Amino acid sequence: MTSSARAQDENLVRSWGFSTVFTWRDEPEPELISHNLTHPYVYRRDTYYPPHSHNGLTTHLIRHGTLTIAFPKDGGAKKMYGPGSRIDVDAGQLHEVWIGYEGCEYVIGE
Repeated sequence: MTSSARAQDENLVRSWGFSTVFTWRDEPEPELISHNLTHPYVYRRDTYYPPHSHNGLTTHLIRHGTLTIAFPKDGGAKKMYGPGSRIDVDAGQLHEVWIGYEGCEYVIGE
């Protein structure tokens, strides 16, 4: 997507009432699983953010890729989100996040 599309997404998040808005990208993390130099291949592993919380309400607008989130104190069920999804996390709410193998780009509002 173009930088103008990114700016539109950032403006959308601002329109939701968030004063601090920025775009973040988690790149796929390659892991070499074959040491055969004639036929090496790579497996993409998920990026993982262990349980944590934020001081204020935080939102995430997914632009590309997938993000899976779980709330350990609410049973820990994982839910995956893709492009166009909005995920709100309340202040102080403990959560953990997995980024899909393709990476993920999202607009964060705080």
